[in-house]
Amino acid sequence: MIRNKTRFHRLDVFPALVAQLAASLILALLAAATLGQTAAYSVLAGGMIVFCANGYFTYKAFKYHGARSAVAIVQSFWAGQFGKMILTAACFALVFVAIKPLDVAMLFAGYIAVQLTAVTALILNKNG
Repeated sequence: MIRNKTRFHRLDVFPALVAQLAASLILALLAAATLGQTAAYSVLAGGMIVFCANGYFTYKAFKYHGARSAVAIVQSFWAGQFGKMILTAACFALVFVAIKPLDVAMLFAGYIAVQLTAVTALILNKNG
C-alpha cells in the first residue's frame, strides 16, 4: 500500500488554523482593553484549547490523500478525532486546575468564538 503524505502547511485547512490563532490573539487583546487581564487570559486560554485540538486533528486527519491511501485516511481521521476529544478535555481540565483566577464565562466565550472562526474561515476559503 502506498501512502501519499501532504505537508502540514500545504493543507487546505491550514489557513483556518492560522485564522484561529489570529482570532485568539485579537480576542484576548480586545478583552484586555475592555474587560481586564483575567478576562483576557481566560479568552486566550479558550481560544488556544480550540487551536491546539484542531491543530492536532488537522495533523492526524489530513496527512494522507489519494485512493491508494484510503485505509490510512480512515484510520488517521479516527485517530485525529479521538485525540482531539481527549486533548480538548485534558486542556480544559488543565485550565480549570492551573489558572486562578479564571473567568469561566470568558473561557467558554473564547472557545466558542474561535471555534466559529474556524468554520467561517473554511467557508470563506472554499468560496474565495
